[in-house]
Amino acid sequence: LGLKTLSVIDRAVALIRRADPDFVFAVAGLDDAETYAMLARGETVGVFQLESTGMRDAVRQIGPDCIDDIIAVVALYRPGPMDNIPKYCNVKKGHEEPDYPHPDLEPILKETYGIIVYQEQVMEIAKVLSGYSLGEADLLRRAMGKKIRAEMDAQKARFVEGAEQRGIERGQAERIFELVARFADYGFNKSHAACYAVIAYQTAWLKRHHPAEFLAASMTFDMHNTDKLGVFMREAARLDVKVRGPDINRTQAEFVVEDGAIVYSLSALKNVGRAAVEHLVEVREKGGPFASIADFARRIDPHIVNRRALEAMARAGAFDALEPNRARVLAAVDAILQLAQRTREDMAVGQASLFGGDAAAAPEELPLPDVAPWDGVRKLAEEFAAVGFHLSGHPLDDFMAALKRIGVVEYAQVCERLKHEKQLAVRMAAVVTMKRERRSQSGNLYAFVGFSDPSGQFEAVCFSDVLNAHRELLEPESAVLLKVEATAENDEVKLRINGVESLTERARAIAGGLEIHLRETAGLPRIADMLQNGGKSPVRLVLHSPRLGRVDMLLGERFSVSPEIKAALKTLPGVLDVRDL
Repeated sequence: LGLKTLSVIDRAVALIRRADPDFVFAVAGLDDAETYAMLARGETVGVFQLESTGMRDAVRQIGPDCIDDIIAVVALYRPGPMDNIPKYCNVKKGHEEPDYPHPDLEPILKETYGIIVYQEQVMEIAKVLSGYSLGEADLLRRAMGKKIRAEMDAQKARFVEGAEQRGIERGQAERIFELVARFADYGFNKSHAACYAVIAYQTAWLKRHHPAEFLAASMTFDMHNTDKLGVFMREAARLDVKVRGPDINRTQAEFVVEDGAIVYSLSALKNVGRAAVEHLVEVREKGGPFASIADFARRIDPHIVNRRALEAMARAGAFDALEPNRARVLAAVDAILQLAQRTREDMAVGQASLFGGDAAAAPEELPLPDVAPWDGVRKLAEEFAAVGFHLSGHPLDDFMAALKRIGVVEYAQVCERLKHEKQLAVRMAAVVTMKRERRSQSGNLYAFVGFSDPSGQFEAVCFSDVLNAHRELLEPESAVLLKVEATAENDEVKLRINGVESLTERARAIAGGLEIHLRETAGLPRIADMLQNGGKSPVRLVLHSPRLGRVDMLLGERFSVSPEIKAALKTLPGVLDVRDL
């Protein structure tokens, strides 16, 4: 169960040693206060055994400050024993006194605050109260696990008789046996729990002290699980760990760390196999970084780096350092493959330099098509197609300021609130990522609809009345405003759609003002063309001039603005930023 995690630890240590060759991974003391403080805050993404929502809540509730607490929570978080987590917490924090079934059991149960948690405790109780040998105690443990009535009756008689011989009243001995039997039904082996807990601590320590390397290692071993990659990306953002997009001149087959930032792996892109990435890395290591798209084409093997791989890399921005217009690169894929093939054929007959960069060989150039760049929404949609989630931003980023003014919440906020409330009626904004229609036994249509918002991806059910009324809005890439009923069932969030409307139209109606930051005035005519009169929103221009410094110009409150206009303004030459007023 922990083999994958051990590989993550090994990979994280290797990444740390790239920057610090003398690093020694030594956590023998298991006593790092910062690591326990992080766990007590419930920051367990990526931490072995402690990641699930329920486990995260249990860890936060217990507030571990030593390895024994982690061992206990690993053993307690299962049906039956988990009912004792509140009592464990209360006694640990001094809010409640421990309740020992018999004074002689205090030394055995003190570490777990009077609660029977481990199988070893069951065996010790039998030894202390009833004089069992170790062999007999193990037979007791097995009998309780098998729940065979005849064996249990025989063990109960032996247990009670042994307790009476040590001066314990028969009724009390019978009650203790029933208590032990109930806990032994779910008893967890402490040595097993301890192994899990040590690995959990090691991963937590790495996350606390080397978050970039730990997350990069974790992403490497989940690179084909887009849901987990999205979780790690959001955790990196929360921890202020920068993630650089894939880059043909920097990326490796795995996720790596450069200057404290994670470099996204090309191997994690859809349709880009590991063999293609290893080929690119090998070519790059032999001949140096790619100098241009044409240089790239002349040096690759088109039989290894194929059309689908090139398209995915173009969509994901892997060529941005050589050509920032992703649309031009995508349009040039055929030309790239043709040049790559011609170069291979020429080399095969000795008509080209084997070194590819020899000026005397007059290497063939590769004019890129004259294609307009994608706008922000299209760029993110293409990125989503290649990556499986939005890597460099989210289509709703320009909407959120306006939406929050009308009480729209993100998926992560819904999950957090459901920890304290059984049911919620909320408004959510999202982009549709998929729709699967089904028919019920009664013949009614319903659908499972996938969504993405800035906090993550989620799924909701939509029944026939809403589905039939809004089917055209629930198509992939549509931005929608939802009325949602949210409930939590067995640590799983369930969402039901009760209403849908166009997010674009709604956001335009509630849009606020804009503050446009410029570094030059040359772009003013284009800005004027985009801004439309006839609205009520204010617009302020902020010029950052080398000669004059910052110059603010309020243009009035007569403009009609929208998130689409905000996104389009960001793409204009000379525009540094566009902010909400």
